[in-house]
Amino acid sequence: MNITRKLPIGVQSFEKLRRNGYLYIDKTTFLWQLVQVSSPYFLSRPRRFGKSLFLSTLAAYFRGQ
Repeated sequence: MNITRKLPIGVQSFEKLRRNGYLYIDKTTFLWQLVQVSSPYFLSRPRRFGKSLFLSTLAAYFRGQ
């Protein structure tokens, strides 16, 4: 069985990523760890490295989506 999934190149919305069947690696356990620590985080990642998608994922996580 060969299941091919699209890579989410340029996709910045978690909702669009899930709705259109893109490949997604679930990082929910990391989100939970991030939420449990009460200190602020600075997301310093290179350009085009998924910061907007990560924030969109956080928003969906807190909305229960």
